[in-house]
Amino acid sequence: MIKTFGQAYQFVLKNKVCTVFGSKNSPYPSLWDNTDLSEDKPKTGGWSPKVMAVWDWKTRIPQTYPAEVFYGKVSGGDAALMQMQHFRDVHYAEAYQPVHELDVLCQEIFELIRLEADYTGPLRKRAIERFACTKSQFDTALKKLQISLNIVRSNDPKLKNDFWLPMREVHLDIVQQHER
Repeated sequence: MIKTFGQAYQFVLKNKVCTVFGSKNSPYPSLWDNTDLSEDKPKTGGWSPKVMAVWDWKTRIPQTYPAEVFYGKVSGGDAALMQMQHFRDVHYAEAYQPVHELDVLCQEIFELIRLEADYTGPLRKRAIERFACTKSQFDTALKKLQISLNIVRSNDPKLKNDFWLPMREVHLDIVQQHER
């Protein structure tokens, strides 16, 4: 069972793909289900040690080891950590879908990100104003863009919230490898 950052990192490498919080329908093991920390909330309030650890690991592992671990969403929408070689050799080819094959709102939001990468909040606000979509429609489109591997979250440790970039800006080598 996982108790430390190092163990969580090794768990990702060993399993090649793991979800962060898991779900019943996922074929992948999850950090959550394999972490042995207390789920009890502190008396002073806040998150349990388990929630705090798993939330930290899902961000810090790919920030610390960007050449070894990819963070994204897998089919079904679960957040996942993936061993980079598996992402490069297997997952990208299986999951990539060109943005022009996605619905119009996905294409429009992708263009916003391509022209001006941004945090989720300001990006959502621009999309709602420009495309008259709802928050739910925006969130669904953002999830589809992640699952289809058109956008990716920045691994820059200075950025505290999700900051979205086109996949080719972060992993150009992988994109080009699969374009050939």
